[in-house]
Amino acid sequence: MRRFALALATGLLAAPAAYAADAYSLDPGHTQVRASWNHAGYSTQSLLFRQVSGDIAIDFAAPANTSLNITIRVSGIDTGVEAFDKHLASGDFFEAENFPNATFVSTSVEKTGDSTLKVSGDLTIKDTTKPVTLDVVVNNSGDHPLGQFIDYYKGEWVGVTATGTITRSEWGLGFGAPITSDEVELFISAELKKN
Repeated sequence: MRRFALALATGLLAAPAAYAADAYSLDPGHTQVRASWNHAGYSTQSLLFRQVSGDIAIDFAAPANTSLNITIRVSGIDTGVEAFDKHLASGDFFEAENFPNATFVSTSVEKTGDSTLKVSGDLTIKDTTKPVTLDVVVNNSGDHPLGQFIDYYKGEWVGVTATGTITRSEWGLGFGAPITSDEVELFISAELKKN
């Protein structure tokens, strides 16, 4: 964390024109997008989106130049209960047959601290696009320590955690609301490798 903060602070003092955003790829084995909600006041439940891909460009020197274009395959929903997975894919919720993907495209990235960012963008689910803001923590960056053991991890990496809240009914996912909470908490944890 100290290494990242020092690198970021040093970069921000340099002339932005000397730097460009670098392309990164998501590590599918270490990328999770989760959503959680209150189930009728009885429990907190969650789901995992298993298939996530996208184009990411990171500029440590000028974070405003950072951009994300993420695709989430909604047919890859996993709650651990097959019948519920099928219900979520149905017309009551994601209507995955007609709208197989959700997307998030960043519109702005703002540095808020030594290792924190606020990422705003457009979230599209089904045929609805609305703005969403995520709070992002950069957990670590640099050479991956596992690179000394496993070739796959050689090179520069970035690890991030992002959180946010959406109101699901705004995207046509309001079945059962507000008995089951309309607000859904998002949690994203990802490792990204520099291309």
